[in-house]
Amino acid sequence: MADHYFDPAPASDDRRHEVTAVVWGRELTFTTSSGVFSHDGLDKATAVLLRTGTAPSGGTVLDLGCGWGPIACSIASASPAATVWAVDVNERALELTRLNAEHLGVEVHAALPAEVPTDVVFDQIWSNPPIRVGKQALHELLLLWLPRLAPGGTALLVVGKNLGSDSLQRWLVDQGWPTARLGSEKGFRVLEVRRAS
Repeated sequence: MADHYFDPAPASDDRRHEVTAVVWGRELTFTTSSGVFSHDGLDKATAVLLRTGTAPSGGTVLDLGCGWGPIACSIASASPAATVWAVDVNERALELTRLNAEHLGVEVHAALPAEVPTDVVFDQIWSNPPIRVGKQALHELLLLWLPRLAPGGTALLVVGKNLGSDSLQRWLVDQGWPTARLGSEKGFRVLEVRRAS
């Protein structure tokens, strides 16, 4: 049976290769591997998210569902003053994120969800969320992490229109999280979720 990118310990061989992406005017080289999300390179949704969002000037930032670390490492590269956390359940993904941060000469705290100290709050959360875990699991994931936004903090989520971005936006609003569409490109919506001050 094939691995899912949300498996904690992929059973597939660890076949690594390098990919390059241009993010916010910087050409960055990453190592990816089988058994993690989008191992062939930067996926379309994450590329749309990075094109739509602006690198933060500082603060504490979370990459939720980091995969091999393109969001976390790009933010850390563009924003040296930011404290960047990268969370995933996939151990291989976390190992690759640490490796990529080291190669880029940046600091990223790559951790399993339970390893993030409970007193850490985030000014921004960036995520190409794992839609394929199912609606209930996705809702639980968001309701776990969105409350960790600092007052006035925002989350940027990229979701395919055909994967329920509009219904997710309505659900977030119904849960008390003001959510606006920040951008739309190539069938993907970038949603900005705000925490009231």
